[in-house]
Amino acid sequence: MRGESSELRTAQGRAGQHGASRTTGGSFASIALAAILAVQMAGCGSASDTASKVVAPAVAPLAEPAQGEWARHGFNLSEDRFSPLEQIKPDTVAGLKLAWFHDLDTSRGQEATPIMVGGKLFTTSAWSKVQAFDAASGTLLWSYDPKVPGEAGAKGCCDVVNRGVAVENGRVFVGTYDGRLVALDAQTGKEMWVVDTVDQAQNYTITGAPRLVAGKVIIGNGGAEYAVRGYVSAYDMETGKLAWRFYTVPGKAGVKDGAASDEIMAKLADATWMGKPDTVGGGGTVWDSMAYDPDLDLLYIGVGNSGPWNQNIRSPGGGDNLFVASIVALRPQTGEYVWHYQETPGDQWDYTATQHMILADLMIDGKPRKVLMQAPKNGFFYVIDRTDGKLISADGYVKQTWTTGVDMATGRPMINPEAFYNKTGKPWVSLPGLLGGHNWHPMAFNRSTGLVYFPVNEIATPYIPDDHFEWKQQAVNLGVDLAKATMPADKAIVAAVKAGLRGQIVAWDPVKRSAAWSVDLAGPWNGGMLTTASGLLFGGTAAGDLVAYDAKDGRKLWSFPAQSGIVAPPMTYAVNGKQYVSIVVGWGGVYPLLLGEMAKKSNDRPNRSRVLTFSLDGTATLPELQASAVSSAPPPRPFGSTAQIALGAQVYARTCGGCHGDGVRSGGVLPELRHSAMAGDRDAWQAVVIGGALKDNGMVGFSRDLTPDDAEAVRAYVVARANEDSKQ
Repeated sequence: MRGESSELRTAQGRAGQHGASRTTGGSFASIALAAILAVQMAGCGSASDTASKVVAPAVAPLAEPAQGEWARHGFNLSEDRFSPLEQIKPDTVAGLKLAWFHDLDTSRGQEATPIMVGGKLFTTSAWSKVQAFDAASGTLLWSYDPKVPGEAGAKGCCDVVNRGVAVENGRVFVGTYDGRLVALDAQTGKEMWVVDTVDQAQNYTITGAPRLVAGKVIIGNGGAEYAVRGYVSAYDMETGKLAWRFYTVPGKAGVKDGAASDEIMAKLADATWMGKPDTVGGGGTVWDSMAYDPDLDLLYIGVGNSGPWNQNIRSPGGGDNLFVASIVALRPQTGEYVWHYQETPGDQWDYTATQHMILADLMIDGKPRKVLMQAPKNGFFYVIDRTDGKLISADGYVKQTWTTGVDMATGRPMINPEAFYNKTGKPWVSLPGLLGGHNWHPMAFNRSTGLVYFPVNEIATPYIPDDHFEWKQQAVNLGVDLAKATMPADKAIVAAVKAGLRGQIVAWDPVKRSAAWSVDLAGPWNGGMLTTASGLLFGGTAAGDLVAYDAKDGRKLWSFPAQSGIVAPPMTYAVNGKQYVSIVVGWGGVYPLLLGEMAKKSNDRPNRSRVLTFSLDGTATLPELQASAVSSAPPPRPFGSTAQIALGAQVYARTCGGCHGDGVRSGGVLPELRHSAMAGDRDAWQAVVIGGALKDNGMVGFSRDLTPDDAEAVRAYVVARANEDSKQ
């Protein structure tokens, strides 16, 4: 196939090559501030003829979880994260205590959902590392390091995170940040097979957990911000051989891929791209959510945002640009297209449809319906008929400025004309913003209450067309001017905007089409959800607490200070008749990396990455929390001309800001560049930024995009911002 590397490698002769296992015990203020403060205060695709058919799987279907186990990423194939365990109840949860914990060796964001089968707990940490524990005692049985090259960290937009493994038939499957899919022996952690799923010359990454269907491992990838071309792949569980691939956006005009998507691209998708250049990947990466209905034998994939965001670059004539921001149903044995529903046609706002999907059977208008539910970034809660992709309902769950609603006759959003910044040429401040009303953090659906629970964000984003866009190899290619949207140094402005950021947990009734209740949190970017048959709801907060709520009304029943921000979802399991609740803790992800100082509204403490597991008779305690050292050294003396500093601001915003924070203010995950000794040392700065002296730590050299003069301009800008901050 074109644009891919599918080389399969066996474990023989590969020791030390790719992995190792061990067995052990224009400023934001002038352009966007007023609009942001005002904001903060104040369609349907065609289905194929086979859509409604029930097709028997060619291979024996996967089993539902055994009693006490958490065997799938979302607990079961429906991904509802609703556990039948009832030992921990609303009237006993106050006695929940720490049973065991394990310190992880990575201090970046932790987003995994652990899997528990056969008395073993399998989870992952940043840099795609895998751990296997005795689920009752917490004893580390083995760990696996795929040895992702540090420089691969520069290929992604949103931290070197990993959302977990899949386990089946004695094998543990994990996707690595640098694009490999690995099968491990569940007993030993030894590699059984490894396959490259991406073209290593491009900026593809894998952060999502693999999903399993009968005999197949399904994996997607990320990279739409770098304008790669998205796809999803299926591999044979036993051999690692590629079974099929489905591209989500067209490739070069008139060129077939030899993929499962060829027919539907020619029949439907190609015509929705107007003048797409062959050099533009288009985005549409399948970087997270999937679900599988074994009765209908349908695999549902969530497709991500377009790339670049600005449609003038990727599709100059406009168009819906299928299948970006869509849910697509496929036959899991062949990759055959069945139906799609596009939530945000012609997406220009990073409104992905990759957020968690839940399958359920609901009574709607007195009739039983097989539905798929999703609350994607664009701010609508969708209920879709999962047999044919027809829209049942779409209702706003968060404040919106980009649209006035969804036209139920067409299934299309009614978009505010001013939101088309590519057409108006004017800045547009939108809610939801680029981080969405709800991001990747998993939802949970309680079959007893009938409610869907998920964390909600209110974070506005200014979209400003980039009038001087140039393609970069090592920077995001969005087509928007990130420098003009940078937060100024003025502390009063920073405080005012930060005060408008909001985070909540929302309990949504998909039948009544409204929120049943909500809980306000300290800020945005809170962890995913778990609910149980006993009537509990668990979720972690960015501020650093694991909390149990009454699932009926949101009353807080219990909390535990985790000593670090939580973005991952909890899960629960039982061993030897005892119920446990487990969660991977560690602050990170795109919110603190990108928003910098703004993210401190939610969490202003260092990352302490751990696996925490609780039971009603736990006796473990965490080490005493140590204060973090704060630099008091004065910033280097400012230097550089106004033009040089302005150039530095442009380069920083596009190349550096996604990791080191908006306006050179860190969100607490990576070191503060303002306080770096290298900022005052030209040679040391050049050695890192151009020469890649710290590439093993994830700081790649940027010589493919930047000249030494560009790097020096960035240093001048960093020093200028450090001095601005020191005077306030």
